[in-house]
Amino acid sequence: MSERRTKRAAVVGSGFGGLATAIRLQAAGIHTTIFEARDKPGGRAYVYQDSGFTFDAGPTVITAPHCIDELFELAGRRRADYVELLPVLPFYRLVWSDGDSLDYAGGDVLERQIRERSPDDVEGYRRFLDYSRRVFEKGYQELVATPFLRFWDMMKVAPDLAALRADRSVYSAVSRYVQDPHLREALSFHALLVGGNPFDTSSIYTLIHHLEREWGVYFPRGGTGALVQALVRLFEDLGGRLHLSSPVERIELTARAPAPVHRVHARGQAPADFDLVVSNADIHHTYDRLYAGVKGAAARARKLEQADWSMSLFVLYFGTDRQYDVAHHTVLFGPRYEGLLRDIFGGSSSLAEDFSLYLHAPTVTDPSLAPEGHAAFYVLSPVPHLGHAPLDWATEAPRYAERILASLERVLPDVRRHVVVKRWMTPLDFQSELNAYQGSAFSVAPKLTQSAWFRPHNRDDRIPGLYVAGAGTHPGAGLPGVINSGKATARVILEDLGHVPQRSAAGAPIPTSAGAVTT
Repeated sequence: MSERRTKRAAVVGSGFGGLATAIRLQAAGIHTTIFEARDKPGGRAYVYQDSGFTFDAGPTVITAPHCIDELFELAGRRRADYVELLPVLPFYRLVWSDGDSLDYAGGDVLERQIRERSPDDVEGYRRFLDYSRRVFEKGYQELVATPFLRFWDMMKVAPDLAALRADRSVYSAVSRYVQDPHLREALSFHALLVGGNPFDTSSIYTLIHHLEREWGVYFPRGGTGALVQALVRLFEDLGGRLHLSSPVERIELTARAPAPVHRVHARGQAPADFDLVVSNADIHHTYDRLYAGVKGAAARARKLEQADWSMSLFVLYFGTDRQYDVAHHTVLFGPRYEGLLRDIFGGSSSLAEDFSLYLHAPTVTDPSLAPEGHAAFYVLSPVPHLGHAPLDWATEAPRYAERILASLERVLPDVRRHVVVKRWMTPLDFQSELNAYQGSAFSVAPKLTQSAWFRPHNRDDRIPGLYVAGAGTHPGAGLPGVINSGKATARVILEDLGHVPQRSAAGAPIPTSAGAVTT
């Protein structure tokens, strides 16, 4: 056991996937160091402060809280002692350009609204809910944290996926159950939350509907950044080390018995040797830059360049000198749905004249994120990544921000007169600040042919000692996805090192990737 405890792991990047993996490794007795390029932890979950406003840069929809709680339980801690999760109701308010709206929530709230607006769709919705539950039980509960390292792993679940018609798109699956056009959009937009086009993304992602009904939607008191800080504190309480402002510039693989050593060169840090590396960096950047020159890395990078990548985002952060009566999460649909999505995901090399928006109003739940009497917002607009639309964002951004604010006045009256602080993030920022390939906001797109075994694996099969966590590997993007990628990746690492299974605080063993439990 002493030899196992001397193993050293480096984690590149402190996004949720990197933090989740690092906590699991440190809890298992592996000396783990995180290297973070930016001056704050969190990766995409960065935090900006400006004039008394706190803006979460990245993920704001917290679902499946149990996967967060489990990280604390592994260490015999309680998540509630580190951060409070506040329930959000409704989950989302959906608003259409024709004035129609729908409060999307759990329980019987949604069904009651469906009955009022489209009685003929009630029975269809119930059947969709049952389908979503069955997909959830197979796609989430059984497979989300199961690494697919061999083709046989995929073949074993292929019959179940075929029975669930995973080959259909989310929108196609939804359309089999409900007829109302707005309901079809309401039940399919979740694919966008993981970077997918509802018309291309596998129907497996309909499981999100049941997941939210099962466990709800939450927001951390203090913002998503408070959740990041809680995980960092847990990691450091366990003895882990975090280096901020330390971008990894390259990693050398040195032959040494009994296994190769990874020498990490990070700016501002002395070169350090590790037994293994977990990359939570962009998957293409990992192979193209970090492991440049290492056998097999260049071929992997070229293959990734042929993949379909998710869309990018334009994100506008702004604070107002007044408060508004809005929901915490509002989705504003434009006049087009399928046509706009086709433009965003590769059909156009320019910005569309219309757009659909996600508006995040955190001060509805936690007023402390803005000065008294003020409100903080961020609004997200999906846009093509730089490979599809290499736009001059320095010129486009101010105009696009103004167009978005004008559009928001249907839910935030006269908002342009009340904005006192604003900033934005464009695809160029995703590329430069996060090393995101083509400025993609969610890594490799979640199509069926780029999922499970077909997705970059949690353990590289050509570079010994290299593992991957985050949106670019299984199971994919979204907060539950990247946290569960950490679970899958840590599981593989511990098996490779011959460690016994990790256990929760209650003593329950966590199964190995093969489903077996050893003691």
